[in-house]
Amino acid sequence: MKWLRRKPTIITAVSLVVVLAAAAGLWNISSSRTFQFFGELVTRVETTEKVVALTFDDGPDPAGAQQVLDTLDSEEVKATFFLMGRDLQNNPELGRKIADAGHEIGNHTFNHQRMVGVLPGTVAKEIEDTDAEIRKTGYQGDIHFRPPNGKKLFALPHYLSEHNRKTIMWDVEPDSAGTPTAQQIEQETLNLTKPGSIILLHPMYQGRDQTRQALKPIIGKLKERGYRFVTVSALLGQA
Repeated sequence: MKWLRRKPTIITAVSLVVVLAAAAGLWNISSSRTFQFFGELVTRVETTEKVVALTFDDGPDPAGAQQVLDTLDSEEVKATFFLMGRDLQNNPELGRKIADAGHEIGNHTFNHQRMVGVLPGTVAKEIEDTDAEIRKTGYQGDIHFRPPNGKKLFALPHYLSEHNRKTIMWDVEPDSAGTPTAQQIEQETLNLTKPGSIILLHPMYQGRDQTRQALKPIIGKLKERGYRFVTVSALLGQA
């Protein structure tokens, strides 16, 4: 009857395995670019037209915002900036410059916390406080949302679904892993971009100089390949 004596231990071990497997599964779902439990998620837009959305996460920050704006202006490109409420609050003049230049501004939460395992009230405050800071810039267009680190599970997608807002992800992300050089960022972007792509770059902070250096070559070489750049809203209109 040793098996019977060991039964509680076996049940406990099996239960632990099940719980860990479920937790791992939910973590993978929270990071998925193509699935969420509620609402609409967009990774790219299916189109045969050579059109892409260039998007930037984080900031605005004095280390990178003006250089990015100058590059976009010189290339006559409109982009979508997913900005953080706290950085807008700290740098309101940069937010106004982005809006005045005619770029689209999206919501990247107030504090850039991972939106997994958070209460509905936290989600609402993170998004609504950032929306308020975005409106202070003078921007009047639709405010799309992108979760920090692409993380979302239950409360965040449910809130967005209830407010008829899409989760905007990406399919090209050349500067998030490691410390790539400008040339590596440029090459990966060129290799992965296709019609309807949403390109994600992080050019705002001091340590992102390589991304800022890559920006102009990326734009120029994609133009040479026949691509044109639009905002996320305009790209969604292609669907």
